[in-house]
Amino acid sequence: MTLTVLLPGLILQSDGMRMSSALPAQAVVVVHAGGALARVLTAPTVRLVGFGFWVFAYIWLGLAPLAMLASDAYPWPYRTGEATAFKAVAVIELGLVAYSAGTALAARHRQARVATARPGLLERLLSRRLAPWRLLALSGLALAFALLLISRQPGRLTAYFTSRQAITEAGAIGDGEGAFLQVLLSWSLSVPAFWALLGLLHVPRLTGGDRWLRVLRRLLLPVLIVLNAVVNNPVSKPRFWVGTIVLTLLFTVPRLSRPRAFRITAAALIAALLVVFPYSDYFRYSDREEVAVTSLAAQFTTNGDYDAFQQVQTGIDFTRDNGFSPQDALGPPLFMVPRSMWPEKPEDTGIRLARYAGYEFLNLSAPLWIESYLWAGPFGVVGVFCLLGSLGRRVDDVRHLLRGRSGSLAALLVPAFAFYQMVFLRGSLLGIAGPLTLLLTVPLLISTRTGRLRPSAVPIAPIRHASISGTGGHR
Repeated sequence: MTLTVLLPGLILQSDGMRMSSALPAQAVVVVHAGGALARVLTAPTVRLVGFGFWVFAYIWLGLAPLAMLASDAYPWPYRTGEATAFKAVAVIELGLVAYSAGTALAARHRQARVATARPGLLERLLSRRLAPWRLLALSGLALAFALLLISRQPGRLTAYFTSRQAITEAGAIGDGEGAFLQVLLSWSLSVPAFWALLGLLHVPRLTGGDRWLRVLRRLLLPVLIVLNAVVNNPVSKPRFWVGTIVLTLLFTVPRLSRPRAFRITAAALIAALLVVFPYSDYFRYSDREEVAVTSLAAQFTTNGDYDAFQQVQTGIDFTRDNGFSPQDALGPPLFMVPRSMWPEKPEDTGIRLARYAGYEFLNLSAPLWIESYLWAGPFGVVGVFCLLGSLGRRVDDVRHLLRGRSGSLAALLVPAFAFYQMVFLRGSLLGIAGPLTLLLTVPLLISTRTGRLRPSAVPIAPIRHASISGTGGHR
């Protein structure tokens, strides 16, 4: 009830509410996303990937658009017609339906696969365990790279504690391919530093004795904590990335792998996203204004962090005028190819839509819904989200299958991806392809294969969901 009735009701109570043809359709999106989120929270197993997806869908594409449609107020100046707004809601719901279908298909086939089939590629990848000496090598490389990069950074250490705007103005991030290289270098320090710290916290014991490992771990841990405080702090790094680090550290605690503890922590996280997140960009600019507390509906309609629905509308108008561009799907996987070698390389979708709308400020989002729609229309949306739903459910199931294996990628990589997934869903894909690639490949380099996997004795038969009062998740 809280997710599907009370919160939407509070938003619709705002002054100046107006009816539009898209508003009832948006109510369907809210109920769908809220109900699915409640079901994840009440599931008998912890589903972190599913949780991350439905949290984003519920807040950014459920509640926020509801406030925008009810008040006819949006974060950015560009306006579309009623038909475009209705079509944007339909595209969002189509993606949610496809994701739910993919999840259901994966859940339907998991019993036979786990009981009879040999472990697949996903099981073999996530069963890999941290290799202690590879992890120590990564720690040493991260520290050496930090000394080199920070010494060449304009402002050095102080640059990391001013603001992201100050770093830009200091020349650390310029224009063109130089900017791309600077950003890539920055992430090439931040991501390995994070994985080195996370790995040292969860590195498994060596079977032949681990005295030297314990000594080196005790020496390196405080140093890496300081390094992460410098290169991964909320002043100089995006909030979504800092949130990914904090939540990954939190949800790799074994106790939070238990459903009840997960429900409590996840409910607190949802409350924090609704109440605290809108004000967490305080350090983004050098000239900091006084924080003004406003209603949730006002935040949704004035804060550019919630522009996902408006960007979907802008993208639909863009395709009406320019058609679909399936070749743009090559941009994210080939992000490393420089434009000097590939002049027709696709432009960042958020930037392209910002230019189409006539904005001077170009750092806007491009949700996966509109990215996939630009590639192939409704067929692109259905294909991408059905695949994403199936993959997400498979990852959650494998993590549950391998629970209790300390130091495995199932215990460490899945939480990291589950929460960085919000950045992936918000887009643009071309802008986050580099950090995402590093986030997924670094743990593969510091891990090693384990012995043969056996089918788990995890109960596969459907289990009744737990009841959480007020969520609407009890069926």
